[in-house]
Amino acid sequence: DRQKAVTMALIHDLGEARTGDIATRAEDGRQTIPTCEKELAERSAVSDLVEPFEDSELLSLWEEYEARDTPTAQFVKDMDLIDNCLQALKYERQNRYDDAEANDHFAEFENLDEFFATAAPRFQTEFGEDLFEQIKTKYEQELGRPCQL
Repeated sequence: DRQKAVTMALIHDLGEARTGDIATRAEDGRQTIPTCEKELAERSAVSDLVEPFEDSELLSLWEEYEARDTPTAQFVKDMDLIDNCLQALKYERQNRYDDAEANDHFAEFENLDEFFATAAPRFQTEFGEDLFEQIKTKYEQELGRPCQL
């Protein structure tokens, strides 16, 4: 259901537009905000944003996305992860993160490998996994080395 998937993706991103897209860290203890706090902030943001529309279906779609119990929600989440990996590939091609640049967020990983390390175990669809492998291959070609997962 394309319309449902697009609406679900948009309602998810609307919440993040207000809270910020808080990255999942690969390193233990490096998460800046606890998961439960992040979920509460996003729920509050989405609730505030959809309230004027008096449309409980939008909030229900956000909840479905967060639960990831349906094929549509799993697909949309996988595409959100793919978006992050495409962003990392773009950054690498632009030399956006130079090794000489001090960046605490990439202390454990070389370059932008953390984008891939956090995404790899979270895919729930074969389609998402296949796209991930294609993007990771392009990223590794740009680096001239395997991606650290």
